[in-house]
Amino acid sequence: MTRQVHLAAHFPGVNNTTVWTDPTSGSQIDFASFEHFARNAERGLFDYIFLAEGLRLREHRGRIHDLDVLGRPNTLAILTALAAVTEHIGLVGTLSTTFNESYELARQLGTLDLLSGGRAGWNAVTSSDAFHGANFRRGGYLAHADRYVRAAEFAALSKALWASWQPDAIAADADTGEFLRPDAIARVRHDSRLFDVDAVFDVPRSPQGRPVIVQAGDSADGRDFATAHADVIFSMHTEFDAAQQFYRDVKGRLAAHGRTEDSLKILPAATFVLGDTAAEAAERSREIALAQVRPETAITYLEQVWNRDFSGYDADGPLPDVEPDTGPESAQGFANRHAAVRARIDQLRGIATAENLSIRELIIRITANHTFVGTPAHVAAEIDRYVQQRATDGFTVVGHLSPHGLDEFTDRVIPLLQERGSYRESYDDGATLHDLLGLPPVDAATPVPAGS
Repeated sequence: MTRQVHLAAHFPGVNNTTVWTDPTSGSQIDFASFEHFARNAERGLFDYIFLAEGLRLREHRGRIHDLDVLGRPNTLAILTALAAVTEHIGLVGTLSTTFNESYELARQLGTLDLLSGGRAGWNAVTSSDAFHGANFRRGGYLAHADRYVRAAEFAALSKALWASWQPDAIAADADTGEFLRPDAIARVRHDSRLFDVDAVFDVPRSPQGRPVIVQAGDSADGRDFATAHADVIFSMHTEFDAAQQFYRDVKGRLAAHGRTEDSLKILPAATFVLGDTAAEAAERSREIALAQVRPETAITYLEQVWNRDFSGYDADGPLPDVEPDTGPESAQGFANRHAAVRARIDQLRGIATAENLSIRELIIRITANHTFVGTPAHVAAEIDRYVQQRATDGFTVVGHLSPHGLDEFTDRVIPLLQERGSYRESYDDGATLHDLLGLPPVDAATPVPAGS
């Protein structure tokens, strides 16, 4: 049986894949950009659009990072506005489990899910660093080991809140119209070291039961969280053998949680470059990569790894032969931090030596090595191969232009996937995001409280 390809569309913006110097590049904050991207993804029958979010403008050596100079509007506000100008496509946003509270975020996502007819999704991310934490009263208080402890409780509590309304909680009466059945709403209690909640949720159940949960971590803790709580994994494994190994590992963990293979979709990030011939595509890929990684971008990348000033180095020269600055030896966690940085530097030097790469060529190699490069027929065949051979369930497609980065893919690759019989030709009326992804229905039973 032919497996169906699932595709998500990642809005290009605050990342190093977007080429801002291209004359066709648009704004990353103008709503018209978001609207064009969402409408185009819906024209391509994608499962959902996917927005990243940062809680603070990035800085490097006391300066705002050049990718963030225009700001980063709130994800939920954007998705709510997009719900009004689209009809079918899912709406997934990145929101932190560290710097949000479960009841408040569950209420916001539940509202978007209800008003959009069951199209909302949540990319649950963790953070323990003081840089982002400085924006919040708690600062960077959360110990690194607690990131996924809090995330797991956050997800379980959110699920309990969303499930606390029975499907028949709102009833109809010929004389009085709609009315609420209080006995069909469960009180949710959760008391732990990280949460203390005693709540009666005030947002009715959406048509899909709850928002889809996406997860993007790749650590052992991240994989455990995904197999226990997530519906989709946004992974970084795009090389075929590595992707297939990741697929087998994660899917193999599901049975321990009473889940089936189809209950969790794996959609790694994938970039693409198209051409009428393989040679044309390869040349375009080279040109785009050079635009994505300017000399100053390459030097900045190294400075962030080494924690040193490399402004005097030539980006077209070799890697610096100096030791990193990992902080004072007396600082807590120095040994682990130093070992991790050294391992990363050794990895970079190994690649640069083996392939005889300059600084800029190395950074292109590790940050702008496009996933699929070739004719539309080649790209469609490769995407299909990954899915049919169970290396992925599909991809999260990342273009290099804002907001037109998806246009060419929609026009030239989607029809070929449809011809192969592995991609939908229309949306079903009333389909929720769970339906689009082919996920099992959400259990409508009254939940057990998330914790005590």
